[in-house]
Amino acid sequence: MKKAEQSFFEAVWEVVAMIPSGKVTSYGAIAQYLSTPKAARMVGWAMNASLNAKLSIPAHRVVNRLGILSGKTHFGQIDLMETLLQNEGLIVVEDKIVNFKENFWDPSTELS
Repeated sequence: MKKAEQSFFEAVWEVVAMIPSGKVTSYGAIAQYLSTPKAARMVGWAMNASLNAKLSIPAHRVVNRLGILSGKTHFGQIDLMETLLQNEGLIVVEDKIVNFKENFWDPSTELS
């Protein structure tokens, strides 16, 4: 991993570590907060690499812009992401967060 990627990944992980239990955010919202609005895909890469983070990263709280569990295949067990979210009180139906907008945590609003 390049030094610049590492710094970006660490910045992503710091934001994700602040997402409260029972809330979710999107790759794009994190990218927007980090002043890199076109880097949503890179945020996804950071989530994939979060096993290497020094912090405990609640990667299950990051979904796509529609509330779909697009990263679920990276959790080892296919249902683990859904289970973790349900344990926090979120309802998931067909790999999508029910009431996504009501459960959405926007770092640009919450961390300003």
